[in-house]
Amino acid sequence: MRAMRIDVLCPHFRGNRVRLAHTTVVQYFTREGLQILKDELKDLKENKIPETKKLIAEARAFGDLKENAGYHDARDKMSFLLGRVEQLECAINESIITEKVGNETIQIGSEISIMFGGEKMNYQITAPTESDILKNKISYLSPLGQELIGKKTGAEFIFGEKKIKVKILEIK
Repeated sequence: MRAMRIDVLCPHFRGNRVRLAHTTVVQYFTREGLQILKDELKDLKENKIPETKKLIAEARAFGDLKENAGYHDARDKMSFLLGRVEQLECAINESIITEKVGNETIQIGSEISIMFGGEKMNYQITAPTESDILKNKISYLSPLGQELIGKKTGAEFIFGEKKIKVKILEIK
C-alpha cells in the first residue's frame, strides 16, 4: 500500500486544481466505525462549518484584514475543517464494511486476548480511523495488527525488532 500524488479537483477551492497526497487503498470498517465517520462528517457540515463561516463574517466586519488575528484564526480553522471533510468523504467513499464471521481466526472487529512478552493484554482489531491505543483498539494495518490478522487461538509468533513473543489466548 503506497500513497501516490495525483492532481485532484477540490470543490472547496472554487475549481482550482490543487496537489494532494491521496491513497487509493480501500479501507475496511465495521458498521459502527463507518457510522462514527458519517456522524462526524454530518456534524462538520451541519454545525462546525456554518459556525466558522459566521466567525469569519464577524471578524471581517472589524475591518482591516491584514492585522485581524480573529479573521486569520477563523480562516485557518475553516481550512482545517474543509480538509477534514475531504478526508472523511474519501474514507467513506473508499470503504468496505466487513462483518465478523465466526471466532476461529482474528479479523476486523475481533476482540482478542494475547500474551505479549509475558503480559496478558486485551485488544480489539479495528479500521485505522477507529484505532485508539488508549482504548485498546488497534488497526489491522498497524504492525501488530498485520501480524495478528488471520491467526488462530494458540498461535505464537515473534514480533518486532525486540523479538517479543506473542501468543493468542482467546478470540471473541
